[in-house]
Amino acid sequence: MTAYKDLSREELESLKAQLNAVYKEYQGKGLKLNMARGKPSNEQLDLSMPMMDIFDSSADLTAEDGTDCRNYGVLDGIPEAKKLMADMIGVKPENVIVCGGSSLNIMYDMIARAFTHGVLGNTPWSQLEKVKFLCPVPGYDRHFAVTEFFGVEMINIPTYEDGPDMDLIEKLVSSDDSIKGLWCVPKYGNPSGVVYSEEVVKRMAALKPAAPDFRLFWDNAYGIHHLYFDDIQEIPEILSECAKAGNPDMVYEFCSTSKITFPGAGISAIASSDANIASIKSMMNWQIIGHDKINQLRHVRFFGDINGMMEQMKKHADIMRPKFEAVCNILEEELGGLEIGTWSTPKGGYFISFDSMDGCAKAIVAKCKDAGMVLTGAGATYPYKNDPKDSNIRIAPSFPTLEEIKEATRLFALCVKLASVEKLLEA
Repeated sequence: MTAYKDLSREELESLKAQLNAVYKEYQGKGLKLNMARGKPSNEQLDLSMPMMDIFDSSADLTAEDGTDCRNYGVLDGIPEAKKLMADMIGVKPENVIVCGGSSLNIMYDMIARAFTHGVLGNTPWSQLEKVKFLCPVPGYDRHFAVTEFFGVEMINIPTYEDGPDMDLIEKLVSSDDSIKGLWCVPKYGNPSGVVYSEEVVKRMAALKPAAPDFRLFWDNAYGIHHLYFDDIQEIPEILSECAKAGNPDMVYEFCSTSKITFPGAGISAIASSDANIASIKSMMNWQIIGHDKINQLRHVRFFGDINGMMEQMKKHADIMRPKFEAVCNILEEELGGLEIGTWSTPKGGYFISFDSMDGCAKAIVAKCKDAGMVLTGAGATYPYKNDPKDSNIRIAPSFPTLEEIKEATRLFALCVKLASVEKLLEA
């Protein structure tokens, strides 16, 4: 294929007319396609339906330590749920607090507590002139929304194939005590699919921040969401790495079963050092007496242990893998060699990151919408929804059927071609 940039103006004008004719056909189809959010498909949700049969009115709802899960108490989760979540991320159960159905809720709470009460005796962030966070980009829009909500100044950090730019991170955190946190999705990142290298994880653990209350907000959302179980991407465990580097309190790690069982009805957890866990529990005391222990027990009884959870993840992978492969194959078939876009080929997670020619992302998303396909808004993967190059688009293949994915990807590729031709003709 000839790269679009090498076409003459006359060739581009002719190509635009051809592409517009095909685009009008798509507009006439009345399509209703959605690749906007990383939602599990109905087929994936069906995998967890047997969980609904775990309990009936005669069920024994007693935890292994004798706790009656129907009643009040147990602030940090029943022992077997703590172990399940600890095994999921490779830490000790005593360093885990099991919470409700949303890890994002825990992240929000941690930011809020830092603003109202400070971190381990340090000045509450609300009393500081400026609070800043480092934000690897492209990244998770809801992370950025939380810090924006609290008025935090967000600083873009470029992300490479092995993780975020550590030279820049080390320079910034060591020289500016107003930098209080770093958002991280270390494995199968949202939206890039990037997996942090061992070197990146170790350098993060060994950071020397100017702020004593600086924290890694380590969102291990996709830690076991492998697409290829014969090629699992492993990374060092961050709590132990921080401890070895002399920074035991520097990380808050988050996880949940939201995309493993039922989004909004799963269980979540935060893992951290002994000191951080004690501090978090002391503040939780005034917030809640205990999260839903029946649901914690339900999850443990359903999975049995981490091996049962991994068997569930293999079933998820069998559903997800053909969709991801279809998107990548069609993008290569339609766009390969045209030099108008690049895309990630992740080995896990929920997203594919697409980079168009500069200045084209908003136009591509708008064209897709006008033809019946909804994508995550252009710019959403950057703080303040401001992609300086207007080039990144997050593709979420999980929810539609495989046939819908194929049609949606061909439409997407068409819109990429059309927006790219129009951009080149503007020059």
